Amino acid sequence: MKSLDSIAKAVRHWFRPPPPAAREPLRVVNVTRGTVLATQLEPAHTAATRKKGLLGRDCFLPGEGLWIAPCESVHTFFMHFPIDLVYLDQKKRIRKVRSSVGPWRMSACFSAKSVLELPAGTISATRTECGDTVEMRPAAADRENA
Repeated sequence: MKSLDSIAKAVRHWFRPPPPAAREPLRVVNVTRGTVLATQLEPAHTAATRKKGLLGRDCFLPGEGLWIAPCESVHTFFMHFPIDLVYLDQKKRIRKVRSSVGPWRMSACFSAKSVLELPAGTISATRTECGDTVEMRPAAADRENA
């Protein structure tokens, strides 16, 4: 019986929602280049939010973004607009970038631990490249310091 209890505890732990702070928008900074990739990044760290992704949206406004983790591949099936993809490793170093990925495409980077989905054109506008490092900060903290 003890093993069943430990299994049940592990299952509850796996499916529990993230803490409320993890759902707050984030600001993403490319610390290597000193540029801002997103000012309103939404974390997608649960099974439900990762599965939904950007589906159902008609556009992606400048400054918006989605951080999918864990993730090493994405698709743009049923999407209505192109996006930029930034694949990150565990230390938030950029492993791969893909610009203006249109609808009905697939992309993967098997050394990645997470993916940033950003408005098309963000990668070129911020001069973001493989090897750069990004940092996530609470967006609210940046507004308070302004």
